[in-house]
Amino acid sequence: MPRPRTCPCGHPRPYTGCCAPLHNGRPAATAEELMRSRYTAYALGHTPHLLRTWHPRTRPAHIDLDPRTHWTGLNIHTTTGGTAFHTEGTVDFTAHYLDGPLPLTLRENSRFLRHHGHWTYLDAHP
Repeated sequence: MPRPRTCPCGHPRPYTGCCAPLHNGRPAATAEELMRSRYTAYALGHTPHLLRTWHPRTRPAHIDLDPRTHWTGLNIHTTTGGTAFHTEGTVDFTAHYLDGPLPLTLRENSRFLRHHGHWTYLDAHP
């Protein structure tokens, strides 16, 4: 998996100081941080991180990423909860991508829950 210089999640930090530690197993401090790391995992094809951070109640058995999809940007609109003081949170975002040559967007309000003390992705509402 190639390592980008800046993090695909939209932070100006380098990937190695932003989402890479989470991809290597460090727990996310907030629901937003987990959401950003999951976007980056989709962008880089890092399916182990996606599966590891998916709540067991809704986790699929496997993920097949479409090789034609190229993730191009992330905008966070709002968050609710999702801090060290919460057990649940939401992140409303728009993800930009190319499906082959066609530019598209995905608008989603993702729900996150703590599971055994760690933030996990539960599900999404369009």
